[in-house]
Amino acid sequence: MDTSLPVLVVDDSRTMTAIIAKLVGEVGFANIDQVNDGLSALERLREKRYHLVLSDWDMRPMNGTELIAKIRQDPANSRTPVIMITAKCDADVSWLSGADGYLMKPFNASDLGEKIAEVLSQRLADSPPAG
Repeated sequence: MDTSLPVLVVDDSRTMTAIIAKLVGEVGFANIDQVNDGLSALERLREKRYHLVLSDWDMRPMNGTELIAKIRQDPANSRTPVIMITAKCDADVSWLSGADGYLMKPFNASDLGEKIAEVLSQRLADSPPAG
């Protein structure tokens, strides 16, 4: 897993954004950006190529499901892996929204690292061969 890849953390709670970014750092990533709403996330995604987005599900004014739909509609970002983070127990919603995986709050760095590795390896396996 290439931990030099840029990661975007999105949560409308500044405290949760900081906690999640800290855990992403503990997993080994150093290129971590943080935003506090879906609209700011879309703006960042237009400015910079991210290799992973970690998004809260329950946000305002744009929730995580709406954010993922917008990401999937954008040809430049449609294949960007997204992990949905939620405190709700309805995992089916994350899959229907187009997320590549989900994490239930609370979680630790180990849980996060395992989920990131799983999602990134799956995304690589799904990618067409170069050439």
